[in-house]
Amino acid sequence: QVPLVESGGGSVQVGGSLRLSCRISGDLPRIIRMGWFRQAPGKEREAIASMTLSGKGRSYADSIKGRFTIDHDDYKDTLYLQMTTLKPEDTAMYICAADSIFSGAWGRPQSYNYWGQGTQVTVSS
Repeated sequence: QVPLVESGGGSVQVGGSLRLSCRISGDLPRIIRMGWFRQAPGKEREAIASMTLSGKGRSYADSIKGRFTIDHDDYKDTLYLQMTTLKPEDTAMYICAADSIFSGAWGRPQSYNYWGQGTQVTVSS
């Protein structure tokens, strides 16, 4: 069973918006931090946003700062990524991650121990 399930991806035109969701589907240990990564074909996985669930501290990559917002609904236990002013270079598979250990920097994939399968975002001009 995949512990994290993403939804909300799709195809949009340049300048459009999408909201991605990530739901915890399994019985996981207490999650301390969650984040969004993306990976385009032939490129490395890129960390784009992260937040701690208790203190709501947020971190963003420079490439999306000011356009994307990460948030978490404690009641629904769902992570969101609101994306606006989308660009063709935002085209990628967007993958949700969760961290129950909090042992590394937010931008390192190795800092997360649970992953979803991803949802595709395609931005066309």
